[in-house]
Amino acid sequence: MPAANSLYYVYILTNFTKTVLYTGITNNLPQRIIEHYLARGNQSSFTGKYNCFYLLYYEDFKYVNDAIMREKEIKGWRRAKKMALIRSFNSEMKFLNTELFDEWPPKEMHHRKDML
Repeated sequence: MPAANSLYYVYILTNFTKTVLYTGITNNLPQRIIEHYLARGNQSSFTGKYNCFYLLYYEDFKYVNDAIMREKEIKGWRRAKKMALIRSFNSEMKFLNTELFDEWPPKEMHHRKDML
């Protein structure tokens, strides 16, 4: 489970067959994973189009600028280097969604924009 005192997360998602990788940044990792899940099938979003909502990797940062720099760094890497990073954190390449939620997918899910 992500550290409670961290404010920002860089994360890597994949699809069910682990053929696509997506790197993102957020200040609320569980909520962002739900939003990616709710967007599945949406052709106008990368994660929706490729059904990327399975968490493989995350790291936390106190400062947003550090997280942004790390996200850009990882996005610039080739797939092999991203896979090595993921395996150094998650050697079995397991979906980590259940670390964030008691069950996956959660019964109660809301998009942040719907809560405004």
